[in-house]
Amino acid sequence: MDYLWMVLAVFLFIASGALLVLEVFIPSFGLLTICALACLGGGIAIFFQFGTVAGWLGVGISVVLIPIICWIVYVVFPHTSIGKGVILSDRLGKNPGDGIPDNQQRIQMLNMQGTVITALRPVGTCDFDGNRVECVSETGFIEKGKSIKVIRVEGPQITVRLIEEKENEL
Repeated sequence: MDYLWMVLAVFLFIASGALLVLEVFIPSFGLLTICALACLGGGIAIFFQFGTVAGWLGVGISVVLIPIICWIVYVVFPHTSIGKGVILSDRLGKNPGDGIPDNQQRIQMLNMQGTVITALRPVGTCDFDGNRVECVSETGFIEKGKSIKVIRVEGPQITVRLIEEKENEL
């Protein structure tokens, strides 16, 4: 029976570390931290029920176990396959220059031709020489795979027009 209490105390330490990690990701206004401290206190109290030596052993375990849990979550987890799917990367696209073009790049896009990647309804993504850019269609819906041309650049908004098949042949 004493063994189960020890397992419960260690579980409370692990729960305390997990709640501290969740506090970073979930805005709980300190509620998760209070629960983490309660779990930590409960685990230490269980250890002290077995004696002073066991209690200080529990404090030592918590001092080692909680930082290890935080290290696993913040250092190891982002490099796992699940972590890579959950955490945003610091790169916007396949190439270092991908993403939202700056104002000078947008102005240079005037009269460029590209291809629709996602249907423009009227907003969607277009490809211009390997760069994905969000565009607005001049006339409304344009299907995926159609050829388009930049007709207007106003601030961050790039307006495109469908290139008719006759224009493509010329």
